[in-house]
Amino acid sequence: MMPTKTWMLVDHDQDLYVDQIALGPEQVGGAAEGYSVVKRTLRAGLSQGVDVIEVRHGDFRFVVVPTRGMGIWRACLGDLHLGWKSPVRGPVHPAYVRAEHPNGIGWLDGFDELLVRCGLESNGAPEFQTDGRLRYGLHGKIANIPAHKVEVAIDGDSGRIAIRGTVDETRLFGSKLRLETSIETQVGRPGLVVYDRVTNLSAAAIDFELLYHINFGVPFLQPGAKVLLPVKKLAPRDSVTATDLPSWNLHGPETPNSTEVCFFLEPASDADGNTQALLHNPAATQGVSLKFNTRQLPYFSIWKNREAAQDGYVTGLEPATNFPNVKSFEKQMGRVIELGPGQSRNFAVELEPLADAARVQAATAAIARLQQNTSAEILAQPDPQWSTSK
Repeated sequence: MMPTKTWMLVDHDQDLYVDQIALGPEQVGGAAEGYSVVKRTLRAGLSQGVDVIEVRHGDFRFVVVPTRGMGIWRACLGDLHLGWKSPVRGPVHPAYVRAEHPNGIGWLDGFDELLVRCGLESNGAPEFQTDGRLRYGLHGKIANIPAHKVEVAIDGDSGRIAIRGTVDETRLFGSKLRLETSIETQVGRPGLVVYDRVTNLSAAAIDFELLYHINFGVPFLQPGAKVLLPVKKLAPRDSVTATDLPSWNLHGPETPNSTEVCFFLEPASDADGNTQALLHNPAATQGVSLKFNTRQLPYFSIWKNREAAQDGYVTGLEPATNFPNVKSFEKQMGRVIELGPGQSRNFAVELEPLADAARVQAATAAIARLQQNTSAEILAQPDPQWSTSK
């Protein structure tokens, strides 16, 4: 059996940086064929200096962005494109993101990924101090911190490919948290799994929040597209969302000048905490499946931005450790995780494109089985324990 081969691409401690590399069966050896891993640095516009790693095998490909917190920019399986068309022309280098803008929403300057992590110190809405100064910006900092260590590992026999990275969100007199990720795929099996570990590097206890903002837009997102997942409890985030309750899991047409809506959920799961969400097109002939564990990620949001395509028509499926409210409210409600010195938490999210009706039907049946022993509680108005919005 051939051992896994590893290439170090970035190592801050060793002052190591590989600008470009192309890897495939010729460099690895072994029985696996038909794959490539290519690392390059973008040079145009707001993407100047952004590192990307593109993984391909068969008709499946995806792009990891180490410069943007090891997020995933795009993925596709043949003509099934996952991701969305943001008004932002990215991927955007963090240097051009005004994360600390006084209005609290500077994070949006760089938002255009398929999968972007929100956190780690905070992951929700902007929060301000009593004097009006920004305390926590929208969705936190981790997405705009470059990885200081990046490597590629390939098993030439099994065809398992892993893109690994380490990102530190630390500062003096502040939180000191480390994200270690391994984004893995298997040759011949379209899809990927994100394995994350968050560790407290401090000698003092630190709390943290984590949300996976996973986003889909045109052409996959269309009027009539449907979200399925087993529901234990669901509530609208605010009164505007409450008006959309009859179609909480359906998507309408592009609607210029409309207001975003967001539903908060507790997903049902099997006895081990495993659960699944599905988004499929109106004909149920193409879809995407998300699998995660509610013991790691007990809360879920469905976000709909109903604006026109050129303004960011998109939906977000968002498993998380908490709801994306201001952090002080989430802490008051007991949904903020505290890590002791040196302690870690592990997370995993699996994304699988479903290119035909049979696979969509199989995912639908799996979700129905998860729901069958749980009666869904659907609230008509925001839950005051879940949301500060009216």
